[in-house]
Amino acid sequence: MRIAIVIALVLAVVVAGRAEGSERVPPVTDPVVKKECGSCHMVFPPQFLPRRSWQKLVDTLSDHFGENASLGEAQRKAVLDYLQANAADGPKAGREGRKFADSVASTQTPLRITEIPRWLREHQKIRAEKWADPTVKSKANCGACHKAADRGIYED
Repeated sequence: MRIAIVIALVLAVVVAGRAEGSERVPPVTDPVVKKECGSCHMVFPPQFLPRRSWQKLVDTLSDHFGENASLGEAQRKAVLDYLQANAADGPKAGREGRKFADSVASTQTPLRITEIPRWLREHQKIRAEKWADPTVKSKANCGACHKAADRGIYED
């Protein structure tokens, strides 16, 4: 009996240690967000940006990085509600979300995930040629390098 307890405790410590260093966030599950955002680009986990960033992005969908991505009011509200609830500083952020929130100064409202301090720090060793690779196309194409990005897994 004692050995079973010891094994269980050791496994719990090992699993907790792996979770602490993981690069995982919950995948986007909301069907409206997946449909509306995913029709043009990868559906980015809301944990990557703070609430104020998602607010500004949704408020300016008529000029979304040069494209008109306007939504009807019901879709806009559903998307914003989900993004803000799960944002880096939102109530459902979790540990990984807080790591992203902590990397952004409270005076900043980043609009590109690729410009937040944590993203920059974790991608600093990637050579410029990688970004120019036609299979990568863009720094925002997470799935080119992180094959399980659509499931919220960003471990290499």
